[in-house]
Amino acid sequence: MLELLVMLVCGCILISGVLAVRLPNLMTAMVSSGLASLLAAVSYVLLAAPDVAMAEAAIGSGLATLIFLYAIRRTGGADAGREKE
Repeated sequence: MLELLVMLVCGCILISGVLAVRLPNLMTAMVSSGLASLLAAVSYVLLAAPDVAMAEAAIGSGLATLIFLYAIRRTGGADAGREKE
């Protein structure tokens, strides 16, 4: 049962990663990337590595996502994907 749950979470990580690359809006792509990192932290918890999960949740999902979102807002890059269309 645990193996099935880990496979499901890993599949969700892949889907979120593909969405992060394919979405035209930078803000939604960055949120999708943060979701992939959060799901990675969940998979670490399921695999009995809570110390790695805490680091991934704090740095990868929390801090890095907030810094990137702040940078996108400050540079006006949220609408950059719309210029191509």
